[in-house]
Amino acid sequence: MKYISEFRNGVLAQQIAQQIASEVKPEQQYRLMEFCGGHTHTIFRYGIPDLLPTNVKMLHGPGCPVCVLPIKRIDAAIELAMRPNVILCSYGDMLRVPGSGKMSLLKAKSLGADVRMIYSPADTLKIAQDEPDKQVIFFAVGFETTTPPTAVIIEQALKLKLNNFFIFCNHVLTPPAIKGILEPAKHAGIKVLDGLIGPGHVSVITGSSPYETLAKNFQVPIVISGFEPLDILQSILMLIKQINQQSFQVENQYTRAVSAEGNAKAQALMAEYFELRERFEWRGLGEMPFSAIKIKAKFKHLDAEQCFHLSKTTSCDNKACECPAVLTGQKKPTDCKLFNNPCTPENPLGSCMVSSEGACAAYYTYQPHHYKPHTNR
Repeated sequence: MKYISEFRNGVLAQQIAQQIASEVKPEQQYRLMEFCGGHTHTIFRYGIPDLLPTNVKMLHGPGCPVCVLPIKRIDAAIELAMRPNVILCSYGDMLRVPGSGKMSLLKAKSLGADVRMIYSPADTLKIAQDEPDKQVIFFAVGFETTTPPTAVIIEQALKLKLNNFFIFCNHVLTPPAIKGILEPAKHAGIKVLDGLIGPGHVSVITGSSPYETLAKNFQVPIVISGFEPLDILQSILMLIKQINQQSFQVENQYTRAVSAEGNAKAQALMAEYFELRERFEWRGLGEMPFSAIKIKAKFKHLDAEQCFHLSKTTSCDNKACECPAVLTGQKKPTDCKLFNNPCTPENPLGSCMVSSEGACAAYYTYQPHHYKPHTNR
């Protein structure tokens, strides 16, 4: 295949769906989790659940970088933005994520904070150069996919000898998140997943090899998938074949982009400027050891957490919001009493409705016929 349209061919999709149906054992349940939020949106945009047998269930994982940040990290970013003489730069999705008291970076901006949406981390360096009297802070978020660009701007900031540029680092790691889903179930003696669709973009950086230990230790097949509907369907077929064979291997469906070893240059850049955090809190998964990274101590003059005093916060999520349970595959967005009334993309009460990769946003956008507004509250 050469063109994107070929990966969206309806006839081929039906053929793969028929293959899936022929492989599925009627008496068995197949619980498959797509880790990545990009996969979630493909699955619902193209109606993939409607092509699957009823005993093949798709669960949604914690692979949305905006969604997994806990509320106290949002509060910290807002606190930084509200400081005098500060310009806080952020990707667009982060601006509307609610912190404590329904405050967000966008609301902070309306109150006078200098919050700027950027499209590339490199934009922040230009702002720092153009505004030498301001303290410019980049709110860095994301999995391994977005970490190398942050490493690049650290390298460039050092070369430019910028003394007014800082990074509030919130980069997190994929394998610990997968472990965070599977390990509690293993300790409890239950199996919550039969197969996992591994992230495509992340795996371009990391390669497929980091998942091999997970597949072996937790006895779960993992298939790294591309993002088009035929990619997803083929990955589901590959998982079902492994489940039927009781095989627990890492397979790479996304061979046009992912290799076993990944991007060595990007990995070297990350290793140069970042080190593991001992612990980091995730929304839905709680505190997990060595699940995130921070700027190395030798570059602490660029680390906003080291250079600015941040208040200790014990803020909690809205108890009625089911984002934590959605991120761990325990509930679907429509199980939340807030879904669609009052929580919508225009009035998001939880991070899963804000982000372009959030499961709630996917349900709201692509499956309006699957829910009814909640009115009795």
